[in-house]
Amino acid sequence: MPREENGGKMRQVYFDNAATTYPKPPSVVEAVKTALEKTGGNPGRGGHSYALSAAKAVYDVRKKAGEMFSAEPENVCFTQNCTYALNLAIKGVVSPGDTVVISSLEHNAVARPVYALSKRGVRVEVAAVESTDGATLSNFKELLRPGVCCAVVTAASNVTGRLLPIADIADLCRKNGICLIVDGAQVCGTLPISLSDGINILCTAGHKGLYGPSGTGLLISDGKYELDTIIEGGTGATSGELSQTDFLPERLESGTLNTAGIAGLGAGLDFVRKYGIKNIYSHEAELCAVLEDGLKSLGGFDIYREGERFAPILSFNLRGLSSEELARKLSDEGFALRGGLQCAPLAHKTLGTFPDGTVRFSPSVFSSSKDAAALLSVLKKICKTPR
Repeated sequence: MPREENGGKMRQVYFDNAATTYPKPPSVVEAVKTALEKTGGNPGRGGHSYALSAAKAVYDVRKKAGEMFSAEPENVCFTQNCTYALNLAIKGVVSPGDTVVISSLEHNAVARPVYALSKRGVRVEVAAVESTDGATLSNFKELLRPGVCCAVVTAASNVTGRLLPIADIADLCRKNGICLIVDGAQVCGTLPISLSDGINILCTAGHKGLYGPSGTGLLISDGKYELDTIIEGGTGATSGELSQTDFLPERLESGTLNTAGIAGLGAGLDFVRKYGIKNIYSHEAELCAVLEDGLKSLGGFDIYREGERFAPILSFNLRGLSSEELARKLSDEGFALRGGLQCAPLAHKTLGTFPDGTVRFSPSVFSSSKDAAALLSVLKKICKTPR
């Protein structure tokens, strides 16, 4: 059970890593601290030693990310988060009159931008995600036809962890000349994924499975599709021209970069590489399996795991109790899980859990089997309490 810390305050066991990982590795904290203390310049803004030092620090992380996701360093663009990266990608590729295909499990980071575009003459089609990859792929095949501008697909649902057949979808896109944009927020750092899977633009968060600080994200391109801009400004390059810089990464990086956050992201990339993606997945998937088996043995719980392959996320509900009420009870007992819609109403409509949502369990490398067992013990107590 969660123990009391000094002062009598209960320690919260954190199982909300699909929102952001916590705690961060000590190396990430130290990298941010060092950058703030010693890398004081503005990268790309000047030829003095401080600016050059900052530029080198940023480039080093750009190179690390490129190596992890099979991209050239210049095609790695830093953003504030995955949502911002997805907006840059979607609105950079799509024009009025185009057709966009998305899946039925998309996060609002995709659903809201395409909805906004639909008001401006963009046609949006939704491919239903079925219980099997084959049926899901068949639905995509019907929609991914010549003339479609792009497909925007999550690699894994942030609600259930359901993995989509990205490589097969990429093959359909390639055959039909369609740009494929992938939301990798729930798999980058946890499962292997890269541009070598046939992805044209990969967007992800720096603060989730890559263990970087909040305020960091990545847009990684294969360079095949030129992106229009949704923001213009200082880039440190082509400063004598009023038109926006026309080459990556500067084209999409207007304004001062989050140098300290990027330094922390670099340390997070190092942490993931050293720990090993296979090891990370194995540890987190085992904890999900422990919880799933425990919930099945308790009875009274609905578990949302229809499909073939999953990222280490588990959503569930206790019959007779709303997801938000159950999450509140768990919080009172010292466990941090997210209840509600998880910013993904489209996915919940697909699952049949809209508008109440689910309780989501998402562990990290710092989660322990002991804490998972303690969570099950509390769920058993709640389950036996009259509702």
